[in-house]
Amino acid sequence: MDDEAAWKRRFLVFTVVRLAGLALFLIGMGVGFADWLRPGGVPAAGVPLMFLGLAQAVLAPRLLKRIWRV
Repeated sequence: MDDEAAWKRRFLVFTVVRLAGLALFLIGMGVGFADWLRPGGVPAAGVPLMFLGLAQAVLAPRLLKRIWRV
């Protein structure tokens, strides 16, 4: 595989990981504070999902960069 194709694939993976983290964060907000599961929301379930999504969106790209640097 040439160098350009590898960088394109890495960029795609990087973007998908960030978007998945954002989606998980938004799902957590919907579960925690909207009426998706029950009226008034379920903060005990939504807040951990929000933190997982935030961690994935912020930390996972840094970990990928560190793995790819080797």
